[in-house]
Amino acid sequence: MSRLNGILMIIIGSVLWGITGPIIEWILVHTNISVSFLLTIRLIVAGTCLLAFLFFRKVKIFDVWKTASYRNQLVLFSIFGMLGIQYTFVGAIEASDAVVATLLQFSAPIFIAIYVSLTNKKFPPRYQVVGITGTLAGLFLLLTNGSISSLLVSKEALLWGMALGLTYSFYTLYPSRLMKEWSILIIVGWAMLIGGIVLGVANQVWKSNEWATLADSNVVLMITILIFFGTIAFVLFLSSMKYISAVETSILSSVEPLSAMIVSVIWFGTMLQSVQLFGVLLMIIFVTWLSVGGKKAPVPEKTTSI
Repeated sequence: MSRLNGILMIIIGSVLWGITGPIIEWILVHTNISVSFLLTIRLIVAGTCLLAFLFFRKVKIFDVWKTASYRNQLVLFSIFGMLGIQYTFVGAIEASDAVVATLLQFSAPIFIAIYVSLTNKKFPPRYQVVGITGTLAGLFLLLTNGSISSLLVSKEALLWGMALGLTYSFYTLYPSRLMKEWSILIIVGWAMLIGGIVLGVANQVWKSNEWATLADSNVVLMITILIFFGTIAFVLFLSSMKYISAVETSILSSVEPLSAMIVSVIWFGTMLQSVQLFGVLLMIIFVTWLSVGGKKAPVPEKTTSI
């Protein structure tokens, strides 16, 4: 049952994260809002709301700062994990589109599998190798329509995609100790707030002329949905890692591009060709294989909760 909970968490979280891609694409295309400004607003508002919710629930949100080791881990995770994955994701969308960005992040399972294998000094289990290979084959068909020569992705987009894969891997692997000791909501809240503040200070967001754009109610609505869906997605993603492995989490999140493509088809009229649809089918098959192929993950010791 615990494994099923983890699978459901990552699938729901990935669907929500996938939906945020087309929303970000709409904002970047239809407004003069920059990546830095959008992420600063998104992270600070989401982090503040989460921490305020916990504070009024009488959760001791400041205790994590009392121990140097946890404090240092939290700052590193906030900058290279939370801010890193958000900035590279939006950067990949700006360089390509929402669907391509969600696909490019699937270099992450390769990095994660290599890291876990080197750490454990053993080759990945057969079902993970099959899951990675099959899922990446499906993603290849989605990106290329079956022909390498038709890969219409710029070098800039590929670089953003590789950076996204690396930050995604860091986001998945690094906070495991923090997750065992502290409420996931506390870590996500502080990580968002710190990441937003760092980015805002670096870009002197208070001097931006983009604030006037927020007078448009449609833009505010889109940013609100983006913040809400994105925050839930991050919480569910990290929560899932209590029940399933990091490699499984990264592969199961392959439903992200599926949800991004469905929204893009409905919203932007993006149509998939037959080979790309076959790639979608491959992804579904191998994600299912990974879900039922792994052994039941051990349930960790009870963590601090709200």
